[in-house]
Amino acid sequence: MSKIFALSEAASIAIHSMVLIAKSENGINAVKIAETTGFSKNHIAKVLQRLVKNSMLKSVRGPSGGFSLKKDPALISLLDIYESIEGSLEMGDCPLSYDVCGFDKCVMGNVVNKLTAEFKKFLQEQTLRSYI
Repeated sequence: MSKIFALSEAASIAIHSMVLIAKSENGINAVKIAETTGFSKNHIAKVLQRLVKNSMLKSVRGPSGGFSLKKDPALISLLDIYESIEGSLEMGDCPLSYDVCGFDKCVMGNVVNKLTAEFKKFLQEQTLRSYI
């Protein structure tokens, strides 16, 4: 089935994991996140390591280790998390990234750019604090 909008699995893992981590009092490990979300433990671990590298999380190794937030949840937007995984969410002149267009106006009516702007605004306005 076709979808207008699709979130990558990595971005979905990042957002869902960060909400679970924000809700946990003493951190949470990848195994517990996998049990809760149904995502692969290995894929979760890769995504979380990227978030550690981007200074969003701290990690502690060992049997009682896990991941915890590096900043206050009110200071972390869903856009911060999304862009940490996917890169900057940008809009160009052409929603399909064509360099040359033979039409006088956008056949797509710039709907892709409008949806992207709305999605970006939504992600920016949502912080982890909203989900605790």
